Amino acid sequence: MGWTIDAPLDELPDLPPLPGELENRFQDAVARDAKQQPGWDQGHADRVRKILESVPPIVVAPEIRRLRAQLADVANGNAFLLQGGDCAETFESNTEPHIRGNVKTLLQMAVVLTYGASTPVVKMARIAGQYAKPRSADKDSNGLLNYRGDIVNGIEATEEGRRHDPSRMVRAYANSAAAMNLVRALTSSGTADLAKLHEWNREFVANSPAGARYEALAEEIERGLEFMQACGVTDST
Repeated sequence: MGWTIDAPLDELPDLPPLPGELENRFQDAVARDAKQQPGWDQGHADRVRKILESVPPIVVAPEIRRLRAQLADVANGNAFLLQGGDCAETFESNTEPHIRGNVKTLLQMAVVLTYGASTPVVKMARIAGQYAKPRSADKDSNGLLNYRGDIVNGIEATEEGRRHDPSRMVRAYANSAAAMNLVRALTSSGTADLAKLHEWNREFVANSPAGARYEALAEEIERGLEFMQACGVTDST
């Protein structure tokens, strides 16, 4: 359970207290009645929580502030929000091809929406942590605990597989961190370049049965990119 850290669990230091107002907000949140909670051993869950408190964050404060500013633009009608991804991620599907495919699809859609609406598009992926599933009942028709996502239990239809296991939160953290690092690498290494994205869209038009409907739009986007190139406009300007 402690494979993501170097120090033994009993040697992990307690975190410093939160600032007063933030502590009040935190205590107010955890004191509220929470639905859809796992039925696992609380002592075990507390130990796992201490591990998770000691590891690096998956995202950092500047990324959060940047997203909040972008969502404010959406709320004010100055941008469009595009959100997509898996209904629920699994540890097994957390692979480079799967993540790359999801990122590619979102970016392709964003190019078309940006061009068609002449509006900035905020791209938000359901990725790097979407490991939980709400359920309408605690048990399925076979009397087994319902599958609540890989962060809680397994999809295998056995009593042991469906047991709520807090240590899965550590696996979810590791998988989320790996996915987030890959997303950062993909979006900062040329995957998000306009020319690259348009090339993918042209492949879709050429190879998909539905592509013919979008051929005219793809040609318009290509002319726009050629105009930008002629004017010396690049992704970074």
